[in-house]
Amino acid sequence: MPLLIATPGVLFLALSFLWLLGGGVTERVMARITKVAYAFLLLLVIMIGWRMRAEGLHSVRVMLGDWFTVGHYGYPLPLLIDRLSLPLVGMTVVLAGIVGSFSLRYLHRDPGFYRFFLLLHLFTFGALLIFTAESLDLLIVGWEIVAITSVLLVGFFQYRPEPVRNALWVFASYRVADLFLLLAIFLAHHWFGTTSWTGMLSGEWPACQSQLQGAQGTVIAVLLVIAAGGKSSQGPFCGWLPRAMEGPTPSSAVFYGAISIHAGAYLLLRIEPLIHQSWGSRSLVIIIGLATAFLGTLVHRTSADAKTSLAYAAQTQIGLIFAEIGFGWTTFAVVHLISHAMLRTLQFLRTPSMLRDYHRVHAAAGGKLAPTGSQYDSLLPSFVQIWLYRLALGRGFYDAMVERWIISPIQSLARWLAIFEPRASVKKTDGR
Repeated sequence: MPLLIATPGVLFLALSFLWLLGGGVTERVMARITKVAYAFLLLLVIMIGWRMRAEGLHSVRVMLGDWFTVGHYGYPLPLLIDRLSLPLVGMTVVLAGIVGSFSLRYLHRDPGFYRFFLLLHLFTFGALLIFTAESLDLLIVGWEIVAITSVLLVGFFQYRPEPVRNALWVFASYRVADLFLLLAIFLAHHWFGTTSWTGMLSGEWPACQSQLQGAQGTVIAVLLVIAAGGKSSQGPFCGWLPRAMEGPTPSSAVFYGAISIHAGAYLLLRIEPLIHQSWGSRSLVIIIGLATAFLGTLVHRTSADAKTSLAYAAQTQIGLIFAEIGFGWTTFAVVHLISHAMLRTLQFLRTPSMLRDYHRVHAAAGGKLAPTGSQYDSLLPSFVQIWLYRLALGRGFYDAMVERWIISPIQSLARWLAIFEPRASVKKTDGR
């Protein structure tokens, strides 16, 4: 298991070291390295799954020691593969390998070719660490690695201002959501003395039970639900996903169609017993999921470009996965998650050719292709259709509300605080 996780990380470090020394590898060598690396990772996943099946193991745990120890407190480094993480690890390896192979042609002779593959390998390392971490302490390491690679790929075309601006928006959304995750980790240590899955949950997934009881367990569950919503662009964090489409198509596929955006759903699946011990956290998951799915469906039908439409479609399906987790349909949610990740990845990768095929069919039909979903529109009164259409065109008025109730007050506060630190006057000199 450590070899599985370390391989993409070591590959990233080796290629980065060559790059910092002013060298690198050619596109052909990068292609061979990528194909061999992900074939090797897939082989390791198959071997781990075969061993678990042959020996009747429900989980495999590996202890890598302690990062540091102070008194009675330590930061352990445990890894876990069980019936929840193994399918997601396999999905990560397969889809990252597919996207890597596609990118060899898509980014051929692009100035950022080498940089893209560095970030892809680093992302794979972070994603594998999320799915195999046996504690929240270690999970947040992979969580942040995935976040920073996401932001860097959103701003991949840094010579244009819009990708950089949207990357900063994504970065800010991640930082706000991650505060809830950090607070949950701190409170879990303070109240219960542990953040490991074995300390928080008893038994093997999916038949495990929560060991964090009472109001304190509910508080931790709610904080983790909000953090998961931020990672998966759900609820109050639904505005960053369409901005992430500024990145290259392969990164949109692997990050926001397949793996990164499902990390929040994985966290909810892992802590499902903790969520289900209180109606408050359970209801919060269902409400966030269904509300985001409803808004995503509306906006998806009015989006003017293909990638944004797919982004909102992905947001809708993840909202449904959140609701499924809230209702306790665990197995169905896992199947839905993996199926959606595979489908959405292929849709993102095929977006350019899909548009060409659509125009070809549209021309062959004489421009008479009927719009889809009109049978559902006819069930609603006209004034409701108009209101929903305006809501969809305004993307739920999310940007307007954030601008009015969050950004503007913060800017006003900053201007008011500036009176306590006036700018120093600059004396002009004559150059002597």
